[in-house]
Amino acid sequence: MRLPDWAKKKLGASGGIHAMKAILRKRGLHTVCESARCPNIGECFSKPTATFMILGGVCTRRCGFCSVDKHQSPLLVDPHEPANIALTAKELGLRHVVVTSVTRDDLADGGAGQFALTIKAIKDTISDISVEVLTPDFNGDEAALRLVFDARPDIFNHNVETVPSLYPVVRPQADYRSSLGVLKAAHSDGLLVKSGIMAGLGEDGGEVKATLRDLLEAGCDAVTIGQYLQPTRNNLPVKEYVTPEIFKEYEAYGLEIGLKHVYSGTFVRSSYNAEIFASSR
Repeated sequence: MRLPDWAKKKLGASGGIHAMKAILRKRGLHTVCESARCPNIGECFSKPTATFMILGGVCTRRCGFCSVDKHQSPLLVDPHEPANIALTAKELGLRHVVVTSVTRDDLADGGAGQFALTIKAIKDTISDISVEVLTPDFNGDEAALRLVFDARPDIFNHNVETVPSLYPVVRPQADYRSSLGVLKAAHSDGLLVKSGIMAGLGEDGGEVKATLRDLLEAGCDAVTIGQYLQPTRNNLPVKEYVTPEIFKEYEAYGLEIGLKHVYSGTFVRSSYNAEIFASSR
């Protein structure tokens, strides 16, 4: 499909991108910004902000939308990673840190322990900082979720990614109801809860609105909605470029039904401008 003007974004100044990458490589860190080929990377790296991706750069699942490497063996868990992320966040002067990961079904706890250690390292290193985690589903394992909850992130984010009818194609190794269960568990534990979906994969407006209602019922405080953009030729094709007007309609609907924060637009991503919700909570 031809990319409409509203879905085009300039990369931005290369100086900020190269400077941020140099800082990240110095400590051997990964970001989802690079691995997922995010269109906002130029803007975010120039601020500078970044979403740290823990547990290596190789995922054990094969979601149709994602360009993160799935073809190599998962990496060993780096025991120095939590401290290195904390030091990097301090060096960058960050006031809000977002930590995500690849899915690690090969690990007994799904990587939950590394999330907990990373949250603790950041909070021990930087006073008056907020930490947001964007986690996989940990296969719904309550003990794994408890490790993350007990570390008390300021915001717990888990993306359902798409409407339930598209799960067999978009997230074939995941379960929509299980993801809602993860969000419900975080809400029940008293955490601020966030989730996100992509538009343009073949869903219709009624399905998006039904998903927003499901997320509200699961206890979500905030939802992000953005345009799916095919990162490589090996990923799912874009079915539709959703207009800015429709994104605004979704945002208005989400707020109307009771969600506290809805961030909806072509280039919206889970952690894009995440500090806005963090500062308004």
